[in-house]
Amino acid sequence: MKNKNFYIENYGCQMNISDSNIITSILLKNGFFLSENLKKANIILLNACSIREKAELTLKKRLEQLKFLKKKKKICVGIIGCFSKQIKNFLLQEKMADFFVNPDSYREIPNFIYYSTIGKQYFHVAKKNETYADISSIQNNKKITTFLSITIGCNNMCTFCIVPFTRGRERSRDPYSIIKECKRLYKNGYKEITLLGQNVDSYLWIDTIQNKKNIVNFSKFLDLLAKEIPYMRIRFSTSNPHDMSNQVLKVISKHKNICKHIHLPVQSGSNKILKLMNRKYTREKYLFLVKQIRNIIPECSISHDIITGFCNENERDHQDTISLMNEIKYNYGYMFSYSPRPGTYAYRKLKDDVPKDIKKRRLKEIIDLQIKHSFYRMQEHLGNIEEVLIEGESKKNNQYWYGRNTQNLIVVFPKKSLNIGDLAHVEIIDMTSATLIGKLCK
Repeated sequence: MKNKNFYIENYGCQMNISDSNIITSILLKNGFFLSENLKKANIILLNACSIREKAELTLKKRLEQLKFLKKKKKICVGIIGCFSKQIKNFLLQEKMADFFVNPDSYREIPNFIYYSTIGKQYFHVAKKNETYADISSIQNNKKITTFLSITIGCNNMCTFCIVPFTRGRERSRDPYSIIKECKRLYKNGYKEITLLGQNVDSYLWIDTIQNKKNIVNFSKFLDLLAKEIPYMRIRFSTSNPHDMSNQVLKVISKHKNICKHIHLPVQSGSNKILKLMNRKYTREKYLFLVKQIRNIIPECSISHDIITGFCNENERDHQDTISLMNEIKYNYGYMFSYSPRPGTYAYRKLKDDVPKDIKKRRLKEIIDLQIKHSFYRMQEHLGNIEEVLIEGESKKNNQYWYGRNTQNLIVVFPKKSLNIGDLAHVEIIDMTSATLIGKLCK
């Protein structure tokens, strides 16, 4: 191949960003060149997401836009990441992509690219135990925060979710390789790392080579990592409520450099709907866990995922979600109306029987309530002096810095002598439902 310039776009979650860093590293080591300009690249990789319908529709729209460029420049277009069989078959039929690479096969991307350029199809057997533990992912040097996957795949089989079919069974990365990479990142100027996994709390690594008795679960790993990189902030996402333990909460409370924020998807406040979703907890157990979090880590912020309009959801189920929100008063959340994903149990066995107008109305009620709760939680910070990691200039005013506090809340304050990457002590003097406004302490 003469032209080996590649360009990557992400269409999904934080995990996609982490995957793109790994893919970039693999391609650079194989003689390819990263382009920051799509028009200058002859290889375009779209990192797909099939978790929600909106991401797939955005991907299709982008591929339509690339049709002209593909025909004019004869560029090579590859789909990587999470994609369903249905979307793959559709894109093949429409001849919108040249090759597809799932998360177990990223090491083979150079071969996929080469064979597609000569008009042939590349076949290989995916490694189901792949964790990419030996690959130091390439990061964006302009940033001071980054993501790092510590688990891949999921075993939970929630009826609405396609992740187990696109990313496979759950496997955990060697903890010592993670620590080594975090130290390298800190040495290169990164000040904060977010550990990623579909279900990060179920992290479990067993040393079957050196010592069969060496078993590292998430609480032990988190404690070990916090000690090894004491000057680097640590976050993690996402937690499944049925796997989070008091041991993890105590480790978070113990270490200053582990941020005091937990993303705790609930999906629904109705036990009937939770059972239909195959979520392995009840409303009561979830509320007890929230109580434990606030007892052990009083300053901890809690965010959520909620899906409204799931199969067979009636008005009483919806009100159960509303009442749970009122009881917890989350700091913030991510809210969606249910869209069936081909390949999932819900798509095959359950009826999507909630009309779109009712889904829309229930979603609006949930979003409106969350805005009120976010405003309520933000007020709790007024008058506080909080430590903020400066991440860049405010988008609304370049005379202000923006950063996040330990609770993962955005804080903006006037610039003075500090720089990106510095820790600032800021007094909170005002707020909106989404942003804390402060002044630099003298």
